[in-house]
Amino acid sequence: MLTAAAESIRIALGAIWANKLRAVLTTLGIIIGIVSVTAMFTTINGIEREFNRSMAMIGTDALFVQRHPWFFTFDDWWRYRNRPPIEEEHAAFIREHSQYAAAVAPLTGAGTTAQRGSETMEGVSVEASTPEYVDTGGMDFDAGRFFTDAESRAARRVVVLGADIVDQLFPAEDPIGKEIRLSGEPYEVIGVLARRGKFLGLASTDNVAVIPLSAFERTFGPPGDLALKVRVAGPEAMDAAQEEITGIMRLARGLDPMEDDDFSINRQEQFRQLFETMRVTIYGVGIFLTALSLLVGGIGVMNIMFVSVRERRREIGIRKAVGARRGMILLQFLIEAVLICLVGGLIGVGLAALVTWAINQVFTAYLSPFTVALAFFICVVVGIVFGLVPAWQAARARPIEALRYE
Repeated sequence: MLTAAAESIRIALGAIWANKLRAVLTTLGIIIGIVSVTAMFTTINGIEREFNRSMAMIGTDALFVQRHPWFFTFDDWWRYRNRPPIEEEHAAFIREHSQYAAAVAPLTGAGTTAQRGSETMEGVSVEASTPEYVDTGGMDFDAGRFFTDAESRAARRVVVLGADIVDQLFPAEDPIGKEIRLSGEPYEVIGVLARRGKFLGLASTDNVAVIPLSAFERTFGPPGDLALKVRVAGPEAMDAAQEEITGIMRLARGLDPMEDDDFSINRQEQFRQLFETMRVTIYGVGIFLTALSLLVGGIGVMNIMFVSVRERRREIGIRKAVGARRGMILLQFLIEAVLICLVGGLIGVGLAALVTWAINQVFTAYLSPFTVALAFFICVVVGIVFGLVPAWQAARARPIEALRYE
């Protein structure tokens, strides 16, 4: 059996090599289909890897109490805009009354310019909080430390820098103890954050400067609004903590039982729901395009296999006359159809690797071994499905009629 299969592969390869251009042109639909399916999976894989890494920055045990939800429609904007702001006193109120909150920190921010000497960096994201911010998680240090309670109370102009700012303003020296200017005000560098990369593959999280909330007010003025980051004592307590903090905030706001919440509690599950919706959409579009391309490609393979069977009727007759069985003829042409599809798959995977590289220049994608294996498996299935009828026609050919064919 192995000898027969090896002989069938040898004959199929010879037939494909004799008609190289025809074989490649036949597989155009297969190539497009494989590029579609691999591009879909590489994009999904890349987004999923980047999504999980980005969610780790937020933390599976973190809640954010804010004036508005993370995602809302334009029609709701005015309603959220008119809500009263979150205040620093709310953090102390939650800290005092919550059983589930392990750490609570107020948080605000602004965009500004960082400067050191003649070197300037635009688009720096300033985050301002209290010393409890480091206890809410998501911060790892490459060097230095976070600011202390005494520095916060004294409104000391101290700053913890992200890796991008350090790379640009301190390319070849230790920044600890050095001075930079944020919005023209001098700040002493006391710490450097570990590199975190881009959030969801889009916005860099390393161009950040973290300063005390009291120093922020001196430089940028009173914050218009705050968010409260709450670290919960364990991911398993998130639902209970969200319900408890909702009650605490309603009490702090003085809301009546019949009044709606005038605040929102956000958590990473909202990103997960959005991601699932996006993934289903990409899968739906990708599967449709892939199926359409593979159908067109499979019909092309079937057509060329019918042509091949017709051109080689005499060869089939000779093989049957010397004892070849139907199964061997069937196997030979099935293998030829599968190999034609695999040629298209090989070209398609090569193009998909280029597409993955191009996507990674602007977004994120990941071509996994599973995706490559799936692409070749699809090629084998298409080859078998669309090559079966021509192969069966070849296997059923009568030797005498086949030998007469010119």
